Amino acid sequence: MAIAGTVPTELGDKRIRDLLMQYAVPAIIAMTASSLYNMVDSIYIGHIKDVGSYAISGLAVTFPLMNLATALGTLVGVGASTILSMLLGQRNYKAANKVLLNEVLLNIIIGVAFSVVTLSFLDPILMFFGASQNTLPFARDYMVIILLGNVITHLYFGLNNMVRASGNPKLAMGLTVFTVVSNTIMDPIFIFVLDMGIKGAAIATVLCQLMALIYTARYFFNQNNYLHLPKSLRDYKLDIRIAKDSLTIGMGPFLMNSAACIVTLFINQQMLKYGGDLAIGAYGIVNRISFFFIMINMGFNQGMQPIAGYNFGAGKYTRVKRVFKLTVICATIVSCVGFIVSEFMPDLAVSLFTNDPELKELAVKGLRLANLAFPLVGFQMVATNFFQSLGMVHKSILLSLSRQLLFLVPLIYFLPVFFGHRGVWMSFPIADTAAIVLSTILLLSLFRKFRKLNDGDDPDILGSKMKFKEA
Repeated sequence: MAIAGTVPTELGDKRIRDLLMQYAVPAIIAMTASSLYNMVDSIYIGHIKDVGSYAISGLAVTFPLMNLATALGTLVGVGASTILSMLLGQRNYKAANKVLLNEVLLNIIIGVAFSVVTLSFLDPILMFFGASQNTLPFARDYMVIILLGNVITHLYFGLNNMVRASGNPKLAMGLTVFTVVSNTIMDPIFIFVLDMGIKGAAIATVLCQLMALIYTARYFFNQNNYLHLPKSLRDYKLDIRIAKDSLTIGMGPFLMNSAACIVTLFINQQMLKYGGDLAIGAYGIVNRISFFFIMINMGFNQGMQPIAGYNFGAGKYTRVKRVFKLTVICATIVSCVGFIVSEFMPDLAVSLFTNDPELKELAVKGLRLANLAFPLVGFQMVATNFFQSLGMVHKSILLSLSRQLLFLVPLIYFLPVFFGHRGVWMSFPIADTAAIVLSTILLLSLFRKFRKLNDGDDPDILGSKMKFKEA
């Protein structure tokens, strides 16, 4: 863990296996906690007396909008943290502080703009996303509060990424765990004790993030840290060049999450058309279960990112390749566990979210079908993040979008014509398989080029444009 006034030079020297565990384990705990954060809301909402099934379906309707909000957050946060890691590898601390400042300003601007626009047209947006007269009230009640606190959410997650990228993964983990524990305690109080229903879940979520944000802000206002925010408001000016670089690198995960928004929209519409409100609720449950394992793999990716970025910036390509291979192995193991749960223990997993027999049956069948190709999903996720960590934006974008838009969307529309709502579930493993094949082709090409490089060589042959010198 980096302490105030120190620089994480260990990223370029320490054994890769130890580094990956050092950085990935806190990130995994944090991302797992984050997935539990979302699961807790779903679990409690699904058990609201008399309306639980419609409430959890209403929550599922909000997923496209939540994905879009996340996309805007990653547009800023991922790009900024990637640049930060490279700058630290080059010991360019002045520029690193500028990146931090711009990350804060961009999150505020984008967060406010998103809330204003979506709140102005919330009902039509939710109806477009698959809400019915039964589920619209629940979706609206939840999203109004979430959107009012959207800036808090953006700043919290953005600064948390910067804490991790700056060499303090344990603090980032601790803050995330804090929000999860707090949310687990506050959810039943607001939902059941105060009888606020789905509104209570949203209030608890925003309050927990606010408390964590306050602590994170205090950390970055500490002028003794090598990475810190300025005290004077006169220094809070957006640097267009840095903003452009951050947004360019963050475009890959932004498009991936935007694609997830579009895909979820199509899924909800097809589920509503072929299966009704409960089919949407079943998808919401399957999404939460799958997301748990995906978030663990995202934790491995977050652990890999500063190591790969730092060593790439330092010209240590042997270490870059090593961290990729280890991350793939770990992610594949996690994906295999997710596959086992989905295929052999679906009843147990689904029972956490609902006791409704019809909804439970739909979710169990959906979980088994959707995750048939899950063992190799971890590999595809690591590949996408690896290209992004090296500044290879176009390849990262291609991999991000191919699975979602190029493969999944056509299948979502084509297969239900023949198989009903089962066709939606069948689309997932087919699209996953196609995306895995594409990732393999691009990685083989990249590693053939890597073999021509010695440590310290110019990386132009790889196609990366990320070269940050002293500002």
